[in-house]
Amino acid sequence: MLIENSFQVAAPIDRVWSYLLDVEKVVPCMPGAELTETLDERNWKGKVTVKLGPVSLAFAGKVNMEERDEGAHRAVLKASGMEQRGKGAASAVITSTLEAGPSDGTIVNIVQDLKVSGQAAQFSRGMMQDVTNKLTQQFADCLQTNMQAGERVGIGEEPAPLATAKPVKGIRLGMGALWRAILRTFARIFRRRRK
Repeated sequence: MLIENSFQVAAPIDRVWSYLLDVEKVVPCMPGAELTETLDERNWKGKVTVKLGPVSLAFAGKVNMEERDEGAHRAVLKASGMEQRGKGAASAVITSTLEAGPSDGTIVNIVQDLKVSGQAAQFSRGMMQDVTNKLTQQFADCLQTNMQAGERVGIGEEPAPLATAKPVKGIRLGMGALWRAILRTFARIFRRRRK
């Protein structure tokens, strides 16, 4: 399933591009993610944990950078992981493209081609999109905070500790996604009745 998200960062495109390529700075902003090993400059191992109400999913896997186009500010990552307490699996091809935004800002566009099996496959595409929207917003907020903190560090000063995204858990995230799924269902029903 294809899931698309975008967000804006108040920083020039080259600075955002450079920051996003620094995996050790980016992973703490990914909700529920943990970098466990750097294999080389294009391959990493890690874990991702997501808790939606009573459902908890923990994946361990690897990520590799398949493509990196400096001129187009485009990167393609391939990620795959196995559920640690089940038989599920997830894989994704994630394409990130940066473009110049208003006021010397940057727009980050992300397209994920996601494949899931096991317990994660129970979630509908709409629910996955809703959860991904929330996670993307948390990532964008953390990224913006850390980039701004880096700008304020003077010569000889210790940098402030980096912000980290809160782990993905709780009933609120799951209930919010469920509520939006219900609203979409009712909207489809009402559109059919109008026709």
